[in-house]
Amino acid sequence: MFNPKAHNLLKEIINDLPSAIRQDEDFVFRLATNFSGLYQRFQDLYGSKHSFEGALGQLVTVLANQYNNRSEGLRLKDLERQDGQWFLSNEVTGMMLYVDRFSDDLKGLLTKMDYLEDLGINLLHLMPLLEGPKEKNDGGYAVSDYFKIDKRFGSNNDFHKVVHETHNREMYVMCDLVINHTSEEHEWAQLAKKGDPKYQDYYYMFNDRTVPDLFERSLPEVFPESSPGNFTFSEEMGKWVMTVFNDYQWDLNYGNPQVLIEMINILLTQANWGIDIFRLDAVAFVWKKLGATSQNLPEAHTILQIYKACTQIVAPGVALLAEAIVAPDEIVKYFGTSNIAGNECDIAYHATLMALLWDSIATHNCKVLTNGLQSMPFKVHGATWINYVRCHDDIGLGYSDEDIWRAGYNPHEHRKFIVNFFTGRFDGTFASGMPFMYNPKNGDARISGSLASLAGLEKAIEEDDIDKIDFAVKRILLLHAIIISYGGIPMLYYGDETGTENDYSFLQDDKTADDNRWLHRPKIDWKKQFENLKDERNPRAIIFKALKKMIQTRKSSPEWADHNSCRILDTGNDHVLAFERRLGDKVTLTLANFKDSDQWLPIDWVAENRLNIDNLYDKYTEEHINGISGAVTLSPYQFMWLTEEY
Repeated sequence: MFNPKAHNLLKEIINDLPSAIRQDEDFVFRLATNFSGLYQRFQDLYGSKHSFEGALGQLVTVLANQYNNRSEGLRLKDLERQDGQWFLSNEVTGMMLYVDRFSDDLKGLLTKMDYLEDLGINLLHLMPLLEGPKEKNDGGYAVSDYFKIDKRFGSNNDFHKVVHETHNREMYVMCDLVINHTSEEHEWAQLAKKGDPKYQDYYYMFNDRTVPDLFERSLPEVFPESSPGNFTFSEEMGKWVMTVFNDYQWDLNYGNPQVLIEMINILLTQANWGIDIFRLDAVAFVWKKLGATSQNLPEAHTILQIYKACTQIVAPGVALLAEAIVAPDEIVKYFGTSNIAGNECDIAYHATLMALLWDSIATHNCKVLTNGLQSMPFKVHGATWINYVRCHDDIGLGYSDEDIWRAGYNPHEHRKFIVNFFTGRFDGTFASGMPFMYNPKNGDARISGSLASLAGLEKAIEEDDIDKIDFAVKRILLLHAIIISYGGIPMLYYGDETGTENDYSFLQDDKTADDNRWLHRPKIDWKKQFENLKDERNPRAIIFKALKKMIQTRKSSPEWADHNSCRILDTGNDHVLAFERRLGDKVTLTLANFKDSDQWLPIDWVAENRLNIDNLYDKYTEEHINGISGAVTLSPYQFMWLTEEY
């Protein structure tokens, strides 16, 4: 819709830009296309409190400067990717890793590129690399300098070499941008401590407990065990500072437009380093409001829409990932409101799928899993999921109570069972995990532990039980087979490709002992790793070889590109998950048996789902499926990728 005020302001702003920028058709066209929306969103956020037009002018100056700094090579990539399809491709498979835990430093990472490429990885999510405190750093999510690589990993130049090498290998780089808070050691926080009112307004600060106590009535606790409450008293200032996560992470005040402008400048500076995808951390928390939980507020979405518009203007080849581990009805909102393409984030974590998969592993059935996936809200075209089995964080059980009720379980008791099962508190469990952040107020807890240990490999190896080892390996492969063939980008977690178990060494380090998520953040022993891979009978080698084949199969399956073509099917068997992926005449039917015994599906059921039963073929085993018996048989924890043999 035409907005005369926005139009007149845009003319003034463009006239004030340097001549070279004014004459750049790509920049001016993208600015003009997005400006009306930017104007409206700035007015929505800041119109009642600030001279928002002046702040908007400052923002455009930042955009022009960052576009001017963008290399010709990156501008060409922007043009190549402007259709927004590159991250929907079936050829993209990622791995997330801590550089220091995976390869010591960035130089060491360069020596592991052949290993990653051999596995089939072409998207690297490098966990937080920016400078932070030596101790109070929350695994890198407490940033003290957004423009500097922490010397623990190397230098800015080392990072640029990694980006250059990945791009030479036609790989992508994803990095974290912590947008909700900074470290208390950040320059802004240090200036605030010295009494500078400009930077005190970059955070939420109060002279007494009156307002904090009002906030506490509705704000939930993120870390109730290690960091209860949401405010910390600063002795230097004599003020209470909002610290929703940890007491050393100060929440940024996006009610101040200067904060938003600063953070967009940071994002675009890093985009000019060559980063392809930004994982925007804790996006659900960025707007605070009295009387609300201050999560998933409409203003938070407005802020993300501004981030997206600014990225489209300067670096449209860059994608944004929403790190919002929230309920299904909320997560899809982070893609934006358009039915054609997202106007917020391009990618989001499919945390619901991850948690539901673990539910099925514990229950040996997929009743809750099928209910949950069938009730997932619509995802806009042009956006995609990150599908994962494990990550650096804990496992939360945030799926719908209604889906649990429909499966015949009591939600509270069911979640209690799941936590107990994976943390060794259930008789006969094969899992070796730990409860994370138990909250005595409501009895909730999350789960820590590596994929291999939660799937039973750790206990099986300790018991030297060949059959249990075989089952554990099959569980690991079953879970990966689903995320690789489901709609979205499969993201492996480092170490999982070789079944790395829990790392209990964190208990001997005072800096990590109080956070058992370090249980599943292992230090890779590469000498041992390569030795294991040489022995084809070793479960580590079996897992690696199988995942490599899965990834290769994915890359040759165009129907697995994410075009919203995933259809969840009712098998009539509570133990077997089924979903279809279709593109034209290309179709693959994924079947997954979560039971530790054989399961059967009638061959007529397969025929009803539009596959020629006389020509069935498993893409993974590369074997013809014989339906003469009248059924398709799946052995314990077996998966199939059924298609028609061509």
